[in-house]
Amino acid sequence: MADVKLQEKYAELALKTGVNLQKGQALMINSSIEGVDFTRIVVRKAYELGAKDVIINWQDDEITLLKYQNESEEVLMDVPQWQVDKYLSYAEDGVALLSIRSTNPDLLKEVDPAKVAKATKARAEAMKEFRKYTMNDRIAWSIISIPTGDWAQKIFPDSDVEEAKEKLWEQIFQIVRVDQEDPIAAWDQHNQTLKDAHGILNEKKYKQLIFKAPGTDITFDLPEGHIWKGGGAYTTEGRHFNPNMPTEEVFTVPHKYGVNGVVTSTKPLVYGGNMIDNFSLTFEEGKVVDFKAEQGYETLKHLLESDEGAKRLGELALVPDASPISQSGLIFYNTLFDENASCHIALGKAYPTNLEGGSEMSDEELDQHGVNDSLTHVDFMIGSADLDIDGVTADGKTEPVFRKGAWALDI
Repeated sequence: MADVKLQEKYAELALKTGVNLQKGQALMINSSIEGVDFTRIVVRKAYELGAKDVIINWQDDEITLLKYQNESEEVLMDVPQWQVDKYLSYAEDGVALLSIRSTNPDLLKEVDPAKVAKATKARAEAMKEFRKYTMNDRIAWSIISIPTGDWAQKIFPDSDVEEAKEKLWEQIFQIVRVDQEDPIAAWDQHNQTLKDAHGILNEKKYKQLIFKAPGTDITFDLPEGHIWKGGGAYTTEGRHFNPNMPTEEVFTVPHKYGVNGVVTSTKPLVYGGNMIDNFSLTFEEGKVVDFKAEQGYETLKHLLESDEGAKRLGELALVPDASPISQSGLIFYNTLFDENASCHIALGKAYPTNLEGGSEMSDEELDQHGVNDSLTHVDFMIGSADLDIDGVTADGKTEPVFRKGAWALDI
């Protein structure tokens, strides 16, 4: 059993630094029933901080699998309006949203990828209005993870369930700085480090970034007025929060019509309960025109066919190979962790907040500025110790940004 005191510190960190819960504010939690003990700690801590209400949306992998095995596509694609209204109602009230993700990476590997894709798209369409609250930082939101048996054994296949979970707890505590005496202070310092990094990039105002590594030779145009962000964020009301815990990235928006070249994945991608691995994408004028995958080809195909925007990019993130997650030597099969071990890009919707004035723009205005829109947003990892990145300045000069997976700038 993982150290309860460390779990309590983790819960406090998620509430104070993650969503920055305020007295009199409601908290909504998405969690797995396998994590009920930790979720109860979070709920208790939330009420101690003065939460006026705590709403739990429980998920269960086994029931999810049973639904996909037994329900028709029509039923799976039917998202009741009351479910949508529930989220919108709490969002309008300024709810803080905490997601505790810990899904089995292989959950739906025996289910038809087309069926999963249709259900995923239907839910994304139904939740489009609610998603504007998170993508535009109208509410504070944060994602953390806790060990579950299937996930832990995927990472540590030679250990029994309890031993694997203990090992994963230890890794998580270390990676999210909970093992330090004052995790909140440690995160304040970490956020400042990332703020300094994206501050330098915002001063550079590169018009292009060029990535080169084995299997990768690709150029990303950056829209005029793009903004680099990383670490903490601010709600539209000015309240600080940390969307992802852990986080090691600084990120911006690539121009949706200005991506050209080939990029190859460096870590597996788990999407819709299925694994996509050893895959590459070819881009022309921002759009995927060809793709390959040694594993999960059909799943990748359905992801790219989610809508027109799924074939274009919405995020470009820089993470040095020396990040703590990368140095752990583990593949977590969980994007929250794996994306913070490696430079990555995201297919699908961009964050409007990565463009000057973007959160106030219409969809048409965002498109005119090169900001992608989609029902999906899926990160995948492309960084390694072999990655070189060059930045092209406004006057056409080229300078090193990364060399061999490490910052070449004074960061």
